[in-house]
Amino acid sequence: MKKQTLYFAAWLSILAMPVSGWAQEGTPMHQTATQTMTAAPRTLEDYRALALKHNKTLQVAQMAVTKAEEEHRVARTNYLPKVSAVGAYFHTGNSLSLLSTDQQASLSTLGTQLMQGITPEFMQAAQGFLAKHPDLFPLLQKGMAAGKKAEAGLNAMGSNLADKLTPDTRNVAVGAVMFTQPIYMGGKIRAYDRLTGYSSQLAGEKVRQAEQELIYDVDKAYWQVVSLHYKRQLAVEYRDLLRRLNADVEKMVQEGVATKANALAVAVELNKADITLLRVEDGETLSRMLLAQICGLPLNSQLMLSDMESMSMVDFTTKEQLTTEEAVATAMTQRPELKQLALGQKIYEEKVKIDRAAFLPTLALTGGYGMTYPSAFNGFEKKFKGTWSVGVMLKVPLWEWGEGKHKVRAAKADVAMTALKAQEAQEKIALQVTQSHLVLNESQKKLSLSQRNLSKAEENLRMARVGFDEGVITTSDLLAAQTAWMAAKTDVVDAQIDLRLAQSALRKAIAD
Repeated sequence: MKKQTLYFAAWLSILAMPVSGWAQEGTPMHQTATQTMTAAPRTLEDYRALALKHNKTLQVAQMAVTKAEEEHRVARTNYLPKVSAVGAYFHTGNSLSLLSTDQQASLSTLGTQLMQGITPEFMQAAQGFLAKHPDLFPLLQKGMAAGKKAEAGLNAMGSNLADKLTPDTRNVAVGAVMFTQPIYMGGKIRAYDRLTGYSSQLAGEKVRQAEQELIYDVDKAYWQVVSLHYKRQLAVEYRDLLRRLNADVEKMVQEGVATKANALAVAVELNKADITLLRVEDGETLSRMLLAQICGLPLNSQLMLSDMESMSMVDFTTKEQLTTEEAVATAMTQRPELKQLALGQKIYEEKVKIDRAAFLPTLALTGGYGMTYPSAFNGFEKKFKGTWSVGVMLKVPLWEWGEGKHKVRAAKADVAMTALKAQEAQEKIALQVTQSHLVLNESQKKLSLSQRNLSKAEENLRMARVGFDEGVITTSDLLAAQTAWMAAKTDVVDAQIDLRLAQSALRKAIAD
C-alpha cells in the first residue's frame, strides 16, 4: 500500500501543480466548468484580435498616442504669431484733473482779474486827460464798453479752458488687438518641436510594446484554458478507471480473493481523484474568466476554444528557426523597449537645448491696434479712438548666479543615464532571447521524450490490466500502472503547452 500511495501522490502533485495558482480546493465554481458551451469555437488568432480591439490597457496606450500627437501640434504653433484681444472698463469715484481748485477759479475769472488790474492812479490820469481833451470822451466810452465785453469773453475762455483741463474720467474703457511674432528664442521653439515629435514616436512604441505583451498574455491564458481542459478530461478518465477498479475489487472481496484493506485503499484513491477533478474544474473556470477579462469580454462569457477539440500543430516561423545570435541581432533592431530608450535619449538631448535657451537672449516682433475712451488724440474727447503700433522686444539675461549652467549639467546627466539604461537593456534582452531560444529547444525535446514515454506507459497499463484480470498482478501494481499512464499523458499535455508558450515567449523576445 505504501508503494501505491507514493505513486498516487506523485500523480496528484503533477496534475494539481499548474492548477494550484488558479483555484482553491472546494471552490463551488467548478459547477460552471462543465456547462454546455453554445458559442462558436474561436482560434487563438480570434482571441488575439478580440484583445487588441477591446483591452482597456491597450486603449489607454492608444489614447496616449493621440495626446502626444496633439502636443506635437501645439509645439508647432509656437513658430506662428500669437494674436490676442484685450478689453477693460473702469468706473472711478473721482475724475482726473490737471488743475487745482484755485487754478480752475483763476482761469474762470481771467477777464475780471485783468480789469481789476486797472489802478486808481490810471483812472485819475485818464480823467485829467479827458478834461483837457473832451472831444475824446466818446472814444473812451467805446473803449470802456469794449473792455467790459473783453472781460466777459476772457472769463468764458478761461472757464472753458479749465473745463478742458478737467475731463470726465470716471468712466474709462480700453481695448486692443495685439500680436507677437517670435524671431529668436534661443532655439527653444525648434527644440520643443523635436522633443514632442520624439514623444509622439515614443508613445507609438509603447503601444507596440503593449500589443506584444497583450498578445503574450492572451497566449498564456488561452493555452492555460486548453491545458486545464485536457487535464479535466484526463482527471475524469482516471476517476472512471478507479471507479471500475473499485467495483472489481469489491466483487473480489465478496468472492474472498481480495481483502477489505484493498477495497479501502482503492476507495481512498477514488476520493482523491474526485477532489483533484474538482480542483481542475475550478482552475478551468477561473482561467476562462481570466481569458475573458484580457479580451475585454464579460467574465461569465461561455468561451469555446478551437484547440479544445483537437490541439493544432505547432508552426514555426522563419524568425523562430534563427540561430541564437541571429535572434539576438533581430531583437536589438526590433524590440520596442530599445527604441523607447533611444527616443528617450533624444528627448533628454532636446531638454538640454531648452534649458540652455532659457538663459539666452530672445527677440520678438510685437504690434497691434489700441483704442481708449475717452480719447486723448485730439484733446480729451468722449469718443472711442485708437492707433496702431509696431516694435521689437529684446530680453537679455544678465546674471542668474549660475542657474543656467547647473540646469544644463543636470539635463546632460539625464542623457548619460538614459544611455546607460539602454546599454543595460541590451544586455538583459540578449539574455532573455538566449534563454527563450534554449527553452524552445528544450520544449521540443521534452515533447518528443514525453510522447515516447506515453507509448511505454500505455503498453505497461495494458499489460497490467491483463495481469490483474488473470490474477497475477496485485491491486497496488495496477494502481501504479494507471498512475504512471496518467502522469505520462499529463506530461504530454504539459509538453505541448510548454512548447506553445515557449514559442510565444521567443516571439515576444524578438518582437515578432
